[in-house]
Amino acid sequence: MKVLKIGASWCSGCKVMKPRWEEIEKENPWLETEFISVDEHPEVMKEYQLESLPTFIFLDKEGKEIERVSGIIEKEKILELIEKYRDR
Repeated sequence: MKVLKIGASWCSGCKVMKPRWEEIEKENPWLETEFISVDEHPEVMKEYQLESLPTFIFLDKEGKEIERVSGIIEKEKILELIEKYRDR
């Protein structure tokens, strides 16, 4: 499983989520994540049909989307999703 974390430097929700993700990544070193900045890659808004930031896209081992969530998400909810899709 991999998580795409899509955000922007001007996004207040992204700033809130950054330390949550840092904690999660530190606690789960096996978890693969990638941050994509729409400041640097504006095409991702259209490519992933994003309507809001931040958006977190959970991918299976083949790179296919299995779930996405947007906005400010509680750490516990993220951990639930990670556990739900861990072996996919």
